[in-house]
Amino acid sequence: MQTTIIVYWVYTLTNDVASVGLLGLFEAVPAIGISFISGHIVDQREKRNLILACIICYLLLSSFYIFLALQHPTQQANPLLIVHLIYAGIFFGGALRAFISPATFALLGLLVPRKHYANAGTWSSSAWQTGAIIGPLIGGLLIAAFGIATSLWGAIILISISLIGILSIPRQSLLRKVKEPMLKSLTEGARFVFRTQVILAVLLLDMFAVLFGGATALLPAYARDILKVGEIGFGWLRAAPGIGAIIMFIVLANRPLKTAPYIRLLLCICGFGISLIIFGISRNFLLSIVMLVLSGAFDAVSVVIRGTILQLYTPDGMRGRVAALNTMFISSSNELGEVESGFTAKWMGTVPAVVFGGCMTILVAGITYIRTPQLRKLKLEAPENPVQ
Repeated sequence: MQTTIIVYWVYTLTNDVASVGLLGLFEAVPAIGISFISGHIVDQREKRNLILACIICYLLLSSFYIFLALQHPTQQANPLLIVHLIYAGIFFGGALRAFISPATFALLGLLVPRKHYANAGTWSSSAWQTGAIIGPLIGGLLIAAFGIATSLWGAIILISISLIGILSIPRQSLLRKVKEPMLKSLTEGARFVFRTQVILAVLLLDMFAVLFGGATALLPAYARDILKVGEIGFGWLRAAPGIGAIIMFIVLANRPLKTAPYIRLLLCICGFGISLIIFGISRNFLLSIVMLVLSGAFDAVSVVIRGTILQLYTPDGMRGRVAALNTMFISSSNELGEVESGFTAKWMGTVPAVVFGGCMTILVAGITYIRTPQLRKLKLEAPENPVQ
């Protein structure tokens, strides 16, 4: 919800899709840079308390956004200064994500038995996508009804609820009690990822697919200038991929992926690209919603397969470092994809930028299929002797 509000807020202040794309850049830079060390720190620290500290910092960051939103109506700050301060807040949020993402991944692996990783990953992703559906809808409604500042209070309330949730989880014992030099630890984690072919392949595949599929950064322009559906319509557009994802997660929870997961992954990435192309050229709001729903459904398959592979093939004592590398490969490609979409839209136009991203996504899937024949028979089963 907060992301939806901030994206619309910045576009309102600047009327520039490139400025919206820069939001992704300011989040990706610290998320990538700090991930070099965050994985080591996560593996050396108790996960629950680390997540707790991150959530408290998110509360402070949300309060900062509210302060900024209250300044503009009173003319105490010019719009350009507010945008720059928003970028600073996004940068700090990216640094927090470099820690909370691997810590959450590692904590899930400690709480759930190995045989339930695939199902647990599906439910975990479902919970996240539920927020991704409800948040943008509420955000759009609150913007239309009360404006930016009041809308941001909703984020404070929801983050406070997450604080209560993490407090209900008991502290977990440390698996890596022996300290080791940071450089050695980081090198060990990187070496493990690059020598484990299945992990490296899915990380690279999803990184490039997401990099070219960052059309969500352009949704404010579609809502206001192309489809002309306003704030509420923007909320629906933003929520549509989440709706598709949650539907697919429900399907996968009852019909787990057991056969040909790698081929299905590639086919779904192609489907994701096709959905983006049709969305890009659509001028009908309903058709646009349907295509975004389909894009979310296809992406959900990728999320489940990738998450299950990471959990199954990663040793317990290395989860923080592997998840941090995952943040660098995958999570930050979302933001870099938004940057790519923003500047491509400024260069070639909004619609051509979305169509171009969809075509490149299909191309990535095709190249990956040709270059990785040895992974076509991959199964979602735990390796018999995982490296410790």
